[in-house]
Amino acid sequence: MFLKVPVFAAVLAGTCTYLAMTPSVDGIVVVQKVLAGMSSIPLLAIAFFVGAGILMNLSGITHRIMNFCVAVTGRMAGGLAQVNVLLSTLMGGLSGSNLADAAMQGKLLVPEMEKRGYSKEFSTVVTAVSSMITPLIPPGIGMIVYGSLANASIGRLFIAGISVGLMLMIAMMTLNYFISKKRGYKAIREDKVSSREFMMALKEAILPLCLPIVIIGGIRIGIITPTEAGATAVIYAVILGFVYRELNFKKIFMALKETLLTTSSIMLIIGAVSAIAWVFTKERIPQTLLQFIVTNIDNKYIFLFLVNIFLIVVGMFVEGNAAAVMLIPILAPIASAYDISLIHFGMIWVFNMSIGNITPPMGTLMYVTCGVTNCNIKGFLREAVPYFILLVICLILITYVPGISLGLVNLLW
Repeated sequence: MFLKVPVFAAVLAGTCTYLAMTPSVDGIVVVQKVLAGMSSIPLLAIAFFVGAGILMNLSGITHRIMNFCVAVTGRMAGGLAQVNVLLSTLMGGLSGSNLADAAMQGKLLVPEMEKRGYSKEFSTVVTAVSSMITPLIPPGIGMIVYGSLANASIGRLFIAGISVGLMLMIAMMTLNYFISKKRGYKAIREDKVSSREFMMALKEAILPLCLPIVIIGGIRIGIITPTEAGATAVIYAVILGFVYRELNFKKIFMALKETLLTTSSIMLIIGAVSAIAWVFTKERIPQTLLQFIVTNIDNKYIFLFLVNIFLIVVGMFVEGNAAAVMLIPILAPIASAYDISLIHFGMIWVFNMSIGNITPPMGTLMYVTCGVTNCNIKGFLREAVPYFILLVICLILITYVPGISLGLVNLLW
């Protein structure tokens, strides 16, 4: 991977090396494991939610939600920075993809923030870090992958993600407020938003904002499965596009093409890592690791501390979906052995992988955002220091206060 070899090819190379060193294993098994890894029904939801997010962007829905965010946060210090965070939170319920969210907001908001006096580095950092909220708010793709691999309820993971995502949103907006006050980043507007203006903005945004409610509500009452919820999201996005008269068949074709490319790249990684995960299982690595940890660590809080350090390091080097297929089948049973809820552990997993997305040397979210805004990586990292500290504090809270993840789940499920 350090040689810029695509992730799926690098992982397959490791598997093929194992085959070359183990003549007793039939090579056809690898092909079967790659195909089996991509054939999981819950993973269909990835294609649907990716497609729904792309359709939402092409339908002008993003601009309507942004106008609503401006109406809500326009008078706060650092108004556009606050809009950035709130937009990521709301778009998380539509796209489920943090990379798509970061690229979109980098093009949409960062130039406007620079015009209003925000530094390029600060604007880029806020965009990248706020995009971490996207995989936490349902329907986050990371939660779908985790749920399918750990045999955890995707519906419960979606609900848990709401409270964790909102906590991160509030924490980021608070930090933005203090930084903006210190640097003199002003509000978008001084006058109070009138009731009429607010209702107009809400009216424009209300239909897309109902999508997460439709998804979670449908799953909760048993009308639809998470996979069917993805298909529902696509249909909903197409209907809204025609209602707003901003979607045509050319844009639908563009959306299908982009969905195909994005989903294919994800599924190639999942298939390749499924093969090497089979190698790990055949060599009894998960079982050996489980026995070693349970024998030597008798405190689940120490286990969680070590897992956090391990996952942050892994996230720095390995793409999130690849890490999931390799590690979740190993770590989820260990967490269960310590009587840790798989829903709680899922939130710890997704949050750690999100942190890895903005940390060097392989932080994809950092590189995508800096690429869109032409921001220097060194300047990005220097500006990101207070946000890294904030993320560590939030991770500690999520890890050691299970109620943050499970409170809403216990209330609604």
